[in-house]
Amino acid sequence: RISTAGCSDQTIRRRVKEWAGLGISEKVHALALEAYDRMIGLGLGEISVDGCITKAPSGGDKAGRSPVDRGKQGLKRSVASDACGVPLGIVSDRANRHDSPLLGPTLEAAKEQVGPLPDAVNVNLDRGYDSAKSRALITELGFTAEIARKGVPAPLQAGKRWVVERTHSWMNDYGKLRRCTKRNGEVVDFYLYLAAALVTLRMLIRRATSRYRWDGRPTTRRLK
Repeated sequence: RISTAGCSDQTIRRRVKEWAGLGISEKVHALALEAYDRMIGLGLGEISVDGCITKAPSGGDKAGRSPVDRGKQGLKRSVASDACGVPLGIVSDRANRHDSPLLGPTLEAAKEQVGPLPDAVNVNLDRGYDSAKSRALITELGFTAEIARKGVPAPLQAGKRWVVERTHSWMNDYGKLRRCTKRNGEVVDFYLYLAAALVTLRMLIRRATSRYRWDGRPTTRRLK
């Protein structure tokens, strides 16, 4: 849509692939997290992790049969967020991959973006992580966990993990994530971390408006 006679769509795709290979969006996201931590402060004592399945109609490296979309091609992303829902780390995989095996890589991705986590961390998880393997991993990392139990109605176990579900909703506002048409796994991760960086910056602006004053500060709570 943005291609012109001076910059074709093929040129744009080549640039995106090049930036994805260099990890540009991960670096931008890390800078956004650093700014947020300096001005507001990340709540790393409470970390929530959850997965989300979206469409991937073109297939590709990160696409698989979606269990919630009649077996059509889908993408799963696993996101770790802080106590307020700031996205810390992201892992992408096929839609038919269970959430539980992605817990370790997701927490590791969060460490890569923000650095070492505090000694006292409580991880909030839904009942998809209710397994001995997940508890063993949490214990091995030296963290505590609040995991919803299977067989108990979800509304009674909402706990503190609702913030990561809200983060997934914010990320799904970007059409490129709701319906991923990219086949290259690195490009898929590029867009995921780019969306995470934008979500982080929007949260920073919104929370900073009540703490700081600057020229051009938004006058309404709704960001445009």
